[in-house]
Amino acid sequence: MSSLPTARLALLRKREEARAGAIAAAKEIAQTDASDESLLSQISIGDREALSALFERYARLTRTVALRILRDASEAEDLVQDVFLFIQRKCGIFDSSKSTARSWIVQMTYHRALDRRRYLKTREFYAQPYFQADSAQVVGKPTTESDYSAEAVFGRNGLEKIVNSLSADQRETLRLYFFDGYSLAEVSEKLGQPLGNVRHHYYRALDRLRKEMFANDRQIAERCVK
Repeated sequence: MSSLPTARLALLRKREEARAGAIAAAKEIAQTDASDESLLSQISIGDREALSALFERYARLTRTVALRILRDASEAEDLVQDVFLFIQRKCGIFDSSKSTARSWIVQMTYHRALDRRRYLKTREFYAQPYFQADSAQVVGKPTTESDYSAEAVFGRNGLEKIVNSLSADQRETLRLYFFDGYSLAEVSEKLGQPLGNVRHHYYRALDRLRKEMFANDRQIAERCVK
């Protein structure tokens, strides 16, 4: 008889654990299906699981954006952590009337990576032989080494003229690649075009941009054509 309360307690504990597990599973499913904007709203009230769900969605993308700008895997990984700490602290400033959550996250990553790149440049991080040799692989030709803003990529002067010189497919390819952080394979899926076509849009657009940006410098323009 004395063992009966103990058995009942064990049964109650099992039921409670099962209930807690079911609630956690339901919450995980809900967060998996939740919109990015909904997750940001949950994060703003201290929901760590929502932050974890958002990290799962965007860690790879933010790392890709960071790596394109910083050109160092370790620095890119650190920046991803920094971005999500910032999201945890400051997600309340997100305004869904101005952009999607995805665009906000990408642009935040973009600007924080630029700030980090400028800092690293002042510490002569990019003076290492590896980065000097690798510099030719950087996409486009910005006006300054540390500036990868839209104006730098497309040229500060005559931006509208330069952009208008591109075809619609070329503009959309560069927008998705540079400013939304998609890979060319992902751009191919979004545009519903073969990857070969997207690569063609990408390289033709870069060639056109270089020619337009350096139209007043004959030597640079000739190098871009080669």
